[in-house]
Amino acid sequence: MNDSLTVYTLPGCVQCDLTKRVLDGAGLPYIVVDLATDPHAVDAVKQLGYASAPVVVVGAASWSGFRPDRIKAVATARATVPASSTDELGTDSWE
Repeated sequence: MNDSLTVYTLPGCVQCDLTKRVLDGAGLPYIVVDLATDPHAVDAVKQLGYASAPVVVVGAASWSGFRPDRIKAVATARATVPASSTDELGTDSWE
């Protein structure tokens, strides 16, 4: 699961800030889209059925609000997908 992760936020949004902090803590890269400055993003969020920030989109999945449980699930899913095959020395494996 290496789909891009996008966080739609608003300035001064406590739940948005908490979401980004937990994503950072989990080491998950993400793109921030400011709903206050991007009218196309507002339309996209409304089409997903959400009316409040933050909205997090990962591939075809999405949610609204501060959801550390969902962030943990994404982090766990990404951790179980091996980036590459390496041996115990950290070099690429021939197998």
